[in-house]
Parts: sequence; C-alpha cells; structure tokens
Amino acid sequence: MSKQVKPYKDSDLGKKEQVAQMFNTISKDYDGLNRVISLGIDVSWRKKVVALVGKKNPKQILDIATGTGDLALMMADLHPERIVGLDISEGMLSVGKQKVAKAKLSEKIEMVVGDSENIPFDNDSFDAITVSFGVRNFENLDKGLKEILRVLKPGGTFVVLETSNPTKFPFRQGYQFYTNFILPVIGKVFSKDKVAYKYLSESANSFPFGEAFNNILEKNGFKNAKNIPVTFGVASIYTANK
Repeated sequence: MSKQVKPYKDSDLGKKEQVAQMFNTISKDYDGLNRVISLGIDVSWRKKVVALVGKKNPKQILDIATGTGDLALMMADLHPERIVGLDISEGMLSVGKQKVAKAKLSEKIEMVVGDSENIPFDNDSFDAITVSFGVRNFENLDKGLKEILRVLKPGGTFVVLETSNPTKFPFRQGYQFYTNFILPVIGKVFSKDKVAYKYLSESANSFPFGEAFNNILEKNGFKNAKNIPVTFGVASIYTANK
C-alpha cells in the first residue's frame, strides 16, 4: 500500500482507534447499507468463502473483523465445534450478538472484542481463519498477518474476502466511478458518519490486490497463496495455508 488511509484525516488517533470509532458510529446502519452498496452481491461472495473453508471440515474457526457476524453465522452451517468472531468495534459486535442470539447460535458462536495485531489466543488454535472486508483496515498489515499465522494450526486454511479493482475495460472505469462518486454519496445520505464511506472507498482503491496481496501473504509466512477474482474483479477471495 502506497500510503496508510485513515477514516478521519484531522484526528490524532491511530488508524486502529479511528477504525473502531468509525464502525461504532455506523454499526446500527451497517448491515442494511452494506446490502444497498453491494447490491446484495456480497452474500454470494461469502457463500464462496464458506465453501472454501468447508473443504477441510474445520472444527475451530476464527473470523477476524467479524463485524456484525454475517460470515460467522453462515459458517455455522459447516457444523464446527466452535466459531469465534473477533472485532475491535464493540458497536458492531453488539449488533452481531443480537443476530447470533436470534439464530439460537450463542453456544456455537462466541463474539469477542479483540485486535488482529494482538490476537488473544494460543499458538496453533484454529483450523481455519477468515477475514471478510477487514484486512485493509489493519493498522499494521504485516503484524496482523503474522499474528493470524501464529494462531492458525499447521495445515490450516486462511481465507480472505476483500475488495479489489477490476482491470479490464469497461469494468475498471465503472467501478472507479462508483467507488469515488456514488458510494460516498450513499454513505452521506444514509449514514450518521459522513466520512465513513468515503474512507471505505479510498481504502478499497489503495489496497494491494491480486498477485500483490498473494506476495504479501507469502512474505509473512503463508504458503500456496492464490486469489480468485469475483464479479468482474470488484472483489477477490484469497486462500493460503500454514
């Protein structure tokens, strides 16, 4: 990443604290607004992630940057022994806990306040670890990835769902117009936080994707890093192993 993009440019807080503040502010609007912004396509992307995670029948799953728990809830269909949803935003987790309770999955899914750069679990704890739309919010990407590698069991699977930039005409031009102009306007109209969705589009446009992110994964100790572009490349699913 050429520069570190933060939500609030006039704030003295670090990126981590700013991200937590931003998601606390938009937590109650996030699910509905996210469906509108992605046109509902993000649900199909998460289904692909669940299918990839399920290939090895994991018993212990960690979902980092779990937010309101969408992916964690979907992975319950894999029938693992335990799913832990980790997030730095208490506001997002509060919404997620309500969803987990409504689904009667509180004994299966544990929602935990925590930091991806200091994961509160022992080495080699999880068979599978996922992050959906969260790695670009890490303050120190390398440190966060090394922590994930630490708590992943040998042979375990790491799956990342993240925004990327289409490279082919006319999808590249259309996506840039949408993220630079349409998405921030939607955020301003519907969200309490007027800069949050501007940050989300800026961070999406500046984050390394494709082979660049595969190289970052392998540099931090992961093996067999691969990327799968979805929906003309507006997002990518990455898989890697320990």
